[in-house]
Amino acid sequence: MTMLAPGYIESHQFACTLKARGYSVLNAGKLTSFIRHPLAELESLQPDRDNLPLDNFLKNSGRYRRRRHSCFIVNHQSLTRVPRRAHYQSTAYKSLHGGMHRLFEPIAQHTVQQPAWKALMFAISGICPTIRGEQPWHIEAHQFRINTRNGIGRPTPEGAHRNGVDFVAILLVSRNHASCGETRIFKLEGPNGQRFTLSPHWTLLLLDDQRVIHESTPIQPTAENAYPDTLLLTSRAGAFLKKT
Repeated sequence: MTMLAPGYIESHQFACTLKARGYSVLNAGKLTSFIRHPLAELESLQPDRDNLPLDNFLKNSGRYRRRRHSCFIVNHQSLTRVPRRAHYQSTAYKSLHGGMHRLFEPIAQHTVQQPAWKALMFAISGICPTIRGEQPWHIEAHQFRINTRNGIGRPTPEGAHRNGVDFVAILLVSRNHASCGETRIFKLEGPNGQRFTLSPHWTLLLLDDQRVIHESTPIQPTAENAYPDTLLLTSRAGAFLKKT
C-alpha cells in the first residue's frame, strides 16, 4: 500500500501554518530545530518503551495497547509535574472509552528529567499562546505502543474524534514492521480533509483540537513484533479535563 507523506513545513512556519489550516507537521530535522536539541537527545526518551504496562481499560478485553500517563503544568518557563491523577474524557469526545476515570502507571521519572523532554514541552507550549493567548497550559502526556499480535492494531478505536482540549501533539517515536496507520484530519466545520501517514521516526503532528477532528486507521504487521510507538501531548487552558 502506498503511504502518502504529509506536507512538512519549516520550523519557523509551525505556528502560522497551525493557525491557517488547523494542523502542522514537522519532520525529524525540523523538529530538532524547533526544540533546539539534537536527535541524539530525543533518542534518550526511548529506553522505557519496552516496559509500558498494558492498557487495562480497553473495551472488549482488548490487549493491543500499552500505555503510561502523567500530567504537567507549563507556566511561562516553569514546568511542574502534578501528582498522579486519573485520565478523564467525556462521552461527548470519546464515545467508546469516555465517561470513566482511567488511572494508568506514570511515565518514568528518568524520562521526564531528560533535557529533550523539557524542551519538547516548552516548545509546544510556546506555540499555544500564539492562537489562544498567554496562560498556563495543562498538559497530559501519554506514551503509547500499539501491537499487532492479533493481526491488527487500533491506534484510535473510537474512530474520528476530538480530545476535548485546545491542542493535540502526536510524536511518532518509532515504527517497527508496521504498515497502514494512516492519519486522517477533517475540519470540524466543513467537508475538507487531509490524509497521510506518519512514517519517519520523530515526525511531529500538532492539531488545533477546537478546529479539527482526527483519526488513525488500523495498523497491520509486515513482520513479527510490529508496532508504532507514539507520544501524545494534549494541552488545555484553564484546567485538566475532569468529570463535572
